[in-house]
Amino acid sequence: MTAGRPLDVLGTVLRLGLAAVWLVSGAVKLSEPFTTAVAVAAYRVLPDALVVPVATLLPPLEIALGLLLLAGLATRLAAVVGTVLLLAFVAGLVQAWARGLAIDCGCFGGGGPVDPDDTGYGLALLRDLAFLTAAVYLVVRPRTLFSLDGRGDRAAAHDHDRRAPADATEEH
Repeated sequence: MTAGRPLDVLGTVLRLGLAAVWLVSGAVKLSEPFTTAVAVAAYRVLPDALVVPVATLLPPLEIALGLLLLAGLATRLAAVVGTVLLLAFVAGLVQAWARGLAIDCGCFGGGGPVDPDDTGYGLALLRDLAFLTAAVYLVVRPRTLFSLDGRGDRAAAHDHDRRAPADATEEH
């Protein structure tokens, strides 16, 4: 096993895990458009005119990120966009918590006002920070197994492996 192989496996697990997160989150939000709009509005950071457009665009964006990561296509780009989105989610949670808003994050459906004892900000932040860590890892090291991104790399490596003995003898 090469030195990079364990990192490829780790990256693959993180890529597929984030794909599942984005696909589930986006699908649930897409199936509940009104609830998604309520969740977006509950953070009280966007002007009213932007709540519905954000709530409408967020689910397809999350699904697109999930599909790209699932396929391992444009992994770094998907991880960068995911990182930016997760930073926005973390900032939204932190500001809601700091302002004393009693809302459900709406991360996986639901959202909106809740009993102050039911906010769950701490766990939601830890979860989102774990997702953020995975996304940043994929920004830094997008190479993973079973990805469409890697098809060209494997072909080039295969060509290099076939040429290596001939190249080595030509140098002597």
